[in-house]
Amino acid sequence: MIADEFPTPSWEERFPEPIKFLPVAFILALIAGLWWIYVTCHLLPMMQESHSRGLAWLELLIFHAVTAMLLVCYFLCVFVHPGTIPDKNEDPSWEYDETEGPQPLATDTVLSMQESKRTGERRHCKWCLKYKPDRCHHCRVCRMCILKMDHHCPWIYNCVGFRNYKYFFLLLLYTSIDCGMIVFTMLPSVRAGTTPTTPFMTMFLLMFGETLAGFLGVLVTLFLFFHIFLMQKGMTTIEFCEKSQGSSGFDSSAYDRGFVGNLVAVLGDQPLLWLLPVAPPKGRGLSFASEDSRLTKDMEAGRGIRRHAHRETPVAPKRRSERPYHCGGTGSTGQSEDSLSGSGSDEARSLEPDLGSSRGPHGREVQGYGATDDAGTGSRESPK
Repeated sequence: MIADEFPTPSWEERFPEPIKFLPVAFILALIAGLWWIYVTCHLLPMMQESHSRGLAWLELLIFHAVTAMLLVCYFLCVFVHPGTIPDKNEDPSWEYDETEGPQPLATDTVLSMQESKRTGERRHCKWCLKYKPDRCHHCRVCRMCILKMDHHCPWIYNCVGFRNYKYFFLLLLYTSIDCGMIVFTMLPSVRAGTTPTTPFMTMFLLMFGETLAGFLGVLVTLFLFFHIFLMQKGMTTIEFCEKSQGSSGFDSSAYDRGFVGNLVAVLGDQPLLWLLPVAPPKGRGLSFASEDSRLTKDMEAGRGIRRHAHRETPVAPKRRSERPYHCGGTGSTGQSEDSLSGSGSDEARSLEPDLGSSRGPHGREVQGYGATDDAGTGSRESPK
């Protein structure tokens, strides 16, 4: 297991209900069952024939190499924590105190953040009582905020987030390869097993293994293609669901770094290690601002998106009346608490101008950054 770069929750906090390891045990049983059928009903009979012995050894080596990678990735998906907001002892700036009221944003924080609430204030979690980094969501199953949350997966009893997304992606890849190899290489044995001289149990196991591997292979391969699409768009599953309810389209992600940049953001900085469950992306998962991102390009192109505070000419804030704001929920297959709090989606609201103000580095008002205290209840006050 890889070493933690920052403190993670304890075993009791991460796995409070051992009964939820049953799906994990079920997946391991499927892997073991398919391995046993493939080896005993397909490879061993081939090794007993001189004309197919060499091919059997080749298939044996490739199959076990892919299966080993699959198991390693599955182990890492289960036991590597996706990352959460730093605690008070490590970085007190993320702590949210309702009694202290709204806290102004520091200039460096303003420049690095892309998402805020509709009022322009800093996002916070009313369950964890912490300020939220970009792309962070509260998972009601894990009962904590997850950095760059993609979704909660019951089959790994863990969330898929910043620190384990690469392992999850590779798990899908190697599972698709493994199932495809079983289906295509075992097909001659299945055909030979339909003869009347074949024992019933052998015929049943061959057909059962072929059918199960084909069914799982189709499902996992489709899921893999979906995540390849998300990776090339620079999106997570939650962000995809949000955009599917809006009108901005799927080509407007603020975190799109281009083809190579998106690969690096998921698979790490070393191309030679992209297909190995090592060298995950660098960083803490707290900031995703990049000069290569689509948002920065839009700023430089002057498309009406807010510019950095240090490049703007400070002007007095204007009052504007409240208006209805339509937005989608923040759910990932129903697992993110952001869609259950009654506040609606508060993602990417930092792009909306004139919703409040905060002090710039020279003490003057800078338009576009407000800080009000609604404690995540969804109330929207008129900016002062």
